[in-house]
Amino acid sequence: MPRHTHTVTIAGGGLGGLTAALALRHRGMQVTVLEQAPELAEVGAGIQTAPNASRVLLGLGLRPRLELIRTEPTDQVRRRWKDGSIIASRPLGATVWRDYGAPYWHFHRADLHRVLLDACLDPAGPGPAVELHTASPVADVDFTDETTPTAVTEDGRRFPADIVIGADGLRSAVRRALGLDTDLVFSGEMVYRAMIPGDKIAADPATRFLMDQFHSTLWYGPKKHLVHYLIRGGEYLNVGAAVPNTIDTTKNWTEPATVDEMTETFADWDDRITSILSKAEGTPSKWAVFAQRRNPVWTYGHTALLGDACHAMLPFQAQGASQAIEDAAVLAEELATATTANIPTALLNYVNRRATHAGMVQDASAQNKHLYQLDDGPEQQERDRKLRTFEGESDVSYDWLWRGTPLNGNTTTHTYSFARR
Repeated sequence: MPRHTHTVTIAGGGLGGLTAALALRHRGMQVTVLEQAPELAEVGAGIQTAPNASRVLLGLGLRPRLELIRTEPTDQVRRRWKDGSIIASRPLGATVWRDYGAPYWHFHRADLHRVLLDACLDPAGPGPAVELHTASPVADVDFTDETTPTAVTEDGRRFPADIVIGADGLRSAVRRALGLDTDLVFSGEMVYRAMIPGDKIAADPATRFLMDQFHSTLWYGPKKHLVHYLIRGGEYLNVGAAVPNTIDTTKNWTEPATVDEMTETFADWDDRITSILSKAEGTPSKWAVFAQRRNPVWTYGHTALLGDACHAMLPFQAQGASQAIEDAAVLAEELATATTANIPTALLNYVNRRATHAGMVQDASAQNKHLYQLDDGPEQQERDRKLRTFEGESDVSYDWLWRGTPLNGNTTTHTYSFARR
């Protein structure tokens, strides 16, 4: 089918927005990204990309650059809160490559963000280079001309385009301009984030075992759980710990935390957890956790939503960014063959291909909150049995998730036609 060139304005320069910009650039479109921050950067935290997202990034020709910054875990280990005993493990590494044709990788978010940004701006890349405007928060979208929506920044600058994409996160201005409620639901949870220098982990006999191999590790416990994995080849251990919320969410969604606060919260857990948390570098943080109610309305005319702007989810399947990356791939495919008159249909097709699947991931992430944090007892014992035998749904069965969104009908074969070969 013939390709069509469109102008696209994307509100938001996060991982989802930049992946969309790059995928659309590969299709020959002129893309402008409007980012609210004065400088484009990501928070200092780790991120996991499962095969459903990694295959999209590889399809965009990024493998050589990603290989320089990724850490590949050998397995995924689940441990018991009280004594660290292993409940279950599953192989990753070569097994995931074999079964899904793409890797399970860990990154520092800032490193992955930089790779995407450089690829968007590279003048030698395919298609026109992406135009980036920082310090440009989108406040509204003007729909006066239905075929040329105009993104309007807080200072009044106007960016008309054939298509406007809202990749501007949980509190999306584009979503608000579409007349959609935020539909945010507070989980009652917050997540501590901390970075632990790998050399401190290696120097302590109590934690040195974490450096033996690159693991992705989850610790399950009553009413809280903890995740950690190495990034930058072992330079840092990234830690995320979900606990009952103490943040006044009417004022802030994120606050600084202290090492003492974290270790006290996990004082009754295996001593190795407090040993890990006590080594945190810099100022740890804590983030109130929100999700969105499932809502399949993501588009109006020539404007659509992407990522957290339309399907924000709990972080308990490590899929928030990965789902935004899948959005970007499907969006680019649909728009590539759409005439100007057919843009609304192409955007509806994008939603039809993505909304149900993203909603399933939202549901599974919420289910994991329950599974990870069971009180000790019969239900916890049954969960552990299923984990050991890989029975059941959600956290113990990744196949549907890691194969990603089918590209048409019920097929599970993925061929991203924008891939560079």
